[in-house]
Amino acid sequence: MENCLFCKIIKGDIPSTCVYQDEKTYAFRDIAPMAPTHVLVVPKAHCEGIDVIDALDDATLAACLRTVRKVAELEGLTESGFRTVSNCGKDGCQSVRHLHFHVLGGKQLSERMD
Repeated sequence: MENCLFCKIIKGDIPSTCVYQDEKTYAFRDIAPMAPTHVLVVPKAHCEGIDVIDALDDATLAACLRTVRKVAELEGLTESGFRTVSNCGKDGCQSVRHLHFHVLGGKQLSERMD
């Protein structure tokens, strides 16, 4: 997608701090972190969100979840725990229409999601 912020980040047109990448996914630090560790995991193939998930093949979806786990390992979160969130649509507060998973951790997170 030509005007997609995350597609531009994946291509390297917009700088980011890469945490991990493989052939199907890219993980980078959120520029407005909501926890000590806040990393975004995105598929390299454009897909607008979970509401249109059929646009991606199963291997890419599985790669996203494996990358979430890999990021948690790299960031030292597997023992203490972490949260994974994927916002969808306007009411779900999805600010960029490119499927992404937030990996949050590094402190005790609130139980509330408001």
